Formats: sequence, C-alpha cells, structure tokens
Amino acid sequence: MSHSMPQDTANRTNQQEPPVPHATNNSDLLRALLTSLVPRGSLFDQSEFHGNVKWCPEAVVIQALIWSWQEATNVTDAFQQTLEICQGLKLEGTIKTYTGFMDALTRYRALFQNRLQDRLQTLAEEVVGSQSRTDGWLLIGFDGSRISAPRTKSNEKALCAPNYGKGREAKYGKKKCKGMRRKRNKKNPPHPPKPQAWVTMMFDMSSRIPLRWRLGPSNASERDHVKAMLIEKKFPEKTLFCGDAGFVGYPLWSAILNKGQNFVVRVGANVELLSEHADIEARDGGKVLCWPKGQMDSGEPPLTLWLRKVVVGKTAMWMLTSVRELSESQIVQYYKMRWGIEVEFRGLKQTLDKHMLRCRNSERLLVELDWSIFAMAVAELIALKQQIGNATERGTNTGYDPKDRSLANTMHALRKCMRQLHKCPAPDDHLLHWLSRAVVQRYKPRTNKQARYRPKNPDKKPLGDPNVRPLSTEQLRKLEQREQKGAA
Repeated sequence: MSHSMPQDTANRTNQQEPPVPHATNNSDLLRALLTSLVPRGSLFDQSEFHGNVKWCPEAVVIQALIWSWQEATNVTDAFQQTLEICQGLKLEGTIKTYTGFMDALTRYRALFQNRLQDRLQTLAEEVVGSQSRTDGWLLIGFDGSRISAPRTKSNEKALCAPNYGKGREAKYGKKKCKGMRRKRNKKNPPHPPKPQAWVTMMFDMSSRIPLRWRLGPSNASERDHVKAMLIEKKFPEKTLFCGDAGFVGYPLWSAILNKGQNFVVRVGANVELLSEHADIEARDGGKVLCWPKGQMDSGEPPLTLWLRKVVVGKTAMWMLTSVRELSESQIVQYYKMRWGIEVEFRGLKQTLDKHMLRCRNSERLLVELDWSIFAMAVAELIALKQQIGNATERGTNTGYDPKDRSLANTMHALRKCMRQLHKCPAPDDHLLHWLSRAVVQRYKPRTNKQARYRPKNPDKKPLGDPNVRPLSTEQLRKLEQREQKGAA
C-alpha cells in the first residue's frame, strides 16, 4: 500500500529545513539534526539524577546514539570513536570514560527508556501526520526475536533458561532423534545453552518505525511482554494490534479489549473456540467465543470474536479479530503490512550487525540492545522526514511509501557524515540530501535470488485449523445466566 503524505505536513517539513548554505559543514548539520530530536530542558526537566553528576542527560542521549551507530567490533573502540565525533560536534556535557558512560546508562536505563520511547512516538506522529492511520486505524504490529550474547558467566546466569532441556517437549524430541544424537557421558558432556536476549517489539505498521520494546532472558514470554506494555503505556483511540500465531490466548486478548482497543491475529490448532455451529466451513466469517474453562468458572466474561478464512499469497490461513466490520481484503492487507516487523529485526541483526551483542556483563548487554534499537528507530525517523519532504518537493503523484526507505543506505549516509564532519558540502551533496535518497533500489533482477538450498525443517509443522467446538449445555446455561444478569 502506498502511504502518500499530506501536502500540509510536507510543507511544514520543508519550511523548517531551508536549503543548506555553502559555508555549513557536516558537523553543523548533524548537531542541528540531533539536538532537534532531543532538545535540552524538555525531556528530563522533571527527572531526578544523582547530585554529583556533571553530565547533561540530553548530551548523553546524543552520545549514546552516536555510539550505537558505530561500525567498530568492540564497544570500547566504538566509544573512543564516539568521543572524537562528540568533540567534532562541540557537544558539551558528555561522559569522558567508558566505565562512567555505561554506569550512567545502566543506572538510569528505565528513565531513559520511558522518556525516549514516548518522545519517539510523538515525533513519529508529527512526521507522518494524518497518514499514520490506515482506514482510520492506528496499526501496530508486535513480534519477538532472540539475539545472541557472549558466553560469559554473567550472561549465562541472567539470560539462559535454568531448566533448559528438562521439559516434556524437549524430552519427547530427544526420543524421536535418539539414534541421530551422539552419546552423552561424563567424558563428552553437552555444551550449556547459549545465552540469548529476548526482545519483543511494537511496530508502527504505517511508518514502519519501532515504537515500544521490552527485553528479557531467552525464556521470556512475548505475550507477557505485550501485556506489560499495554498496562504501562496509553495508546490512542482506534488502535488495531496485529500479531502472528504466537500471540493467542484469553489473557492477552482480554488485556487488549480492556484497554478499549482491538486486534487481528492469526490462529490455528493452538487455540480453542466456541460456536453455535458444528461445521467449520459454516463458521467461516461467523461469531465465535473465547471462554476457557478456567475463566468461565472464575466468572470472567466470554470474548466475542469473529473468525475469518483468508488467503495471503498462496497460503490459506485463519484470522481472528475483535472487529466485525473488517473485510477480508483489509485483513489480508494488514497482515501483509505486519511483515515489516520481520524486516526490522533483520535490519537490527544484519545492517546494524547486532546478531551477536558485544557486552560481557548482562546489565550492560541489555543497555547495548536498548540503545541499538533506539538508534535504529531514530535513523529511520530522520530519513523518513527527509524523504517525505523530498517526495512533495518533486511533486510526485503517487506520494511516498515508507517501504521504499532503506536502513542500509540511511546508516551509510550517517556514517559518511561522521567520517567527514569538517567537510563543507555542496548544496546537493550533504547529509540531508543523502538521507532523502536513502531508498531501496527498484530494479528487476536478471537472476533468481532465492536460495538454491532450502532444507525443510521437520520440527515446523503446519499450523492447522482452529479447534472450534459447539457450546455445551452447561456453557449455554452459564451464558444465559450472564445475559439475564446484564439485562437486570
């Protein structure tokens, strides 16, 4: 879907950014860009810091962004490069030592995260304007992924599952492939599980920018992460959450509905629903209830939902939604837009090279991951702002599609600017120009890019059809009693 930007929003963007004069160098451009994102005296004026700190929180935020944008393999080397760049930007109030820098980010991690995620959401709404909504909905997708960590004692203790390999499913898997596994004995013991950090992300599907995220150990629950973010944050009216087959269950769905919001998720044999019909094809597009026995016995109300069968690409799948008015084409469109969060995880792991984190201390590792996600979101936001203005300036009829934005080209533009801080650019060869053209290349490949070797995963089974059972006599009786109490 092409999300053309409104004319007035783009005009305001162009008015705020006049043409770059010849005398302006890259350091002035980058400094102005970063200080506009984190203005002094607005985000942390009501926050309490230790009385002995000599650094400025806004300056430390900019320093952490620059640190996360570096290409250095070691975090200490990246910090040394950051100090040189901050000196070139004439940025005051930064932290001069790596230990002090990481201690500050660790101690005030929750404060920085809350303030900056709110700021990120506000800036995204200002940049995109009315086009942040599709068909009147603010579309937010969520998903989770794991990121590897160094195998240190601190990371293993904090991130590894304590009972890894001792569960019922793990033992069942060992029995199935017993003949294929090497013998485990005292002389040849198995390696302990590799430490991994779990990140659950909420993603603006229209602007394709991450808005919220939550971190945890490798055995963290992405559904619990989403429920925690729903409790902590307030979302605008008419927000529609979109999730894959892992985000199912009465607790999560009721948490979304209790916040006055709606959802659409993919379901399969991992859910059990209730209906008045017995034939699954007769229930296509019909009303179903989610009312597990535990919630029914405790007196909680049933969730009235609608089950739809759609075809996305070549795959037929079942979608469950709390909005009866959603058409089949809308559900397919929203589910395809949700795939942008998978691209976002790929950008974090490959483009920013965070498939393996660097920090050897578990607390600092979570800080590194936090700032990597925030730095990626800020880079995409400033590129989005420039590209919206560029599309309007060229007067294109089709508008601007956020899918055209390239994270790789955006990072290339930022890193090129940081390498050439004191260069006086030409009017058509400066940071804002590079960001406005940081888009994906549109060309038809002459060869097939699909991998030649794609082994099938025997552990990945088809999702199947949802288990929909007719209402029993006891369930009908309890449902009628609830309706009578509601009428009274």
